Amino acid sequence: MKTAVFDDDENENSKKSRRGHGEGSLYWSESRQRYIAELTTGYTPSGKRKVKKASDKTKTGAQKKLRAMIRDYEDGLTVASSGYTVADAVNDWLRFGRNGKDPATVELNRLHATNHVIPGLGARKLRDLTADDVDQWLAEKAKMLSTRTLADILSVLTRSIKRAQARDKVKRNVALLCDVPTGQPGRPSKSLTLPQATALLKAAEPTPMNAYVVLSLLTGARTEELRALTWKHVDLIGAPDSEPPVPPTIEVWHSVRTDGDTKTRKSRRTLALPVRCVDALKRHGELQNLMRARYDLPWTDDDLVFSTKTGAELDAAHVRRDFRKVLDRAGLDPDEWTPRELRHSFVSLLSDHGMRIEDISLLVGHSGTAVTELVYRHQLRPVLQKGAEVMDEIFPADDEGF
Repeated sequence: MKTAVFDDDENENSKKSRRGHGEGSLYWSESRQRYIAELTTGYTPSGKRKVKKASDKTKTGAQKKLRAMIRDYEDGLTVASSGYTVADAVNDWLRFGRNGKDPATVELNRLHATNHVIPGLGARKLRDLTADDVDQWLAEKAKMLSTRTLADILSVLTRSIKRAQARDKVKRNVALLCDVPTGQPGRPSKSLTLPQATALLKAAEPTPMNAYVVLSLLTGARTEELRALTWKHVDLIGAPDSEPPVPPTIEVWHSVRTDGDTKTRKSRRTLALPVRCVDALKRHGELQNLMRARYDLPWTDDDLVFSTKTGAELDAAHVRRDFRKVLDRAGLDPDEWTPRELRHSFVSLLSDHGMRIEDISLLVGHSGTAVTELVYRHQLRPVLQKGAEVMDEIFPADDEGF
């Protein structure tokens, strides 16, 4: 591999003629008062040379940098620009690596990046980033963020570096060497007590949220599943004369996720409707028809059960806003509860009433009881009584006591 030293008084054509693909050059720059190491790494589709440069005050230092660039080039790694930072990598990933992803996920990634990753590590040159840097950053974040959020922001960093690594911006992904520390306790999931649930149902009756609250609490459907529910998937009659009789049902086969599918295949389920749900849906359908006739607005005919005044799909903000109004009517703190906790309450109320976890798991659309136990461990009330029953048979209690 040739290494040439040039002075400023040598003409540019001479310098170019002695440099080729993969050859390094070393020359003194009078204007910068530094030795410049230069390496041609290839050509763009238009024929323009791709050049990497490094500089040093001493010739020896510049030679070391040139040798390092040549070594990386021979290993198949293009040396990234010395100014390429963590912020550059993250912004590139946000711009090009999120195509086709759910908009809500993209927005969450952007918030994690702009609020945590870029402010903490963005100014650091990517090639100089170390695992110690990442560990120290995570340790600081662990003082104020939950473990789940720490995992999310580390994932943003890891995937950003992975994309940069695939484009020869950096040799290795140091974020993969780091573990997620234990953060602050997250907001614990809660469930309504029976008196609270009763008060909520009563408060919802005169509001447009009545059917939504009743279905959420009495069927355990996810909020994204109810927002995608259509009338063609609602059967308010069933087949009472068949053998066995078929009750009124809803078919939970879709959600508002990007692909329109439910969270998992097991989540596709047909749920029998309690009488209270049937009554609420009937009233809701009548009110929706009246609203469609009353408002002189174009109606988006997507057949949605829960929609805006024009028939369009509800978003999560709509549901949270109207749910807070119902909470306030019920005497519950609107800041303490979210719509998803109606599903938690469904599990808790069934468990308190003695339903087996296997049956609860099927109703909420989990792939198995392990998922139910993990997600709803605070709502489940395990009662292990078989052993006591058998021992009572083996050692019957003396009527007069011991």
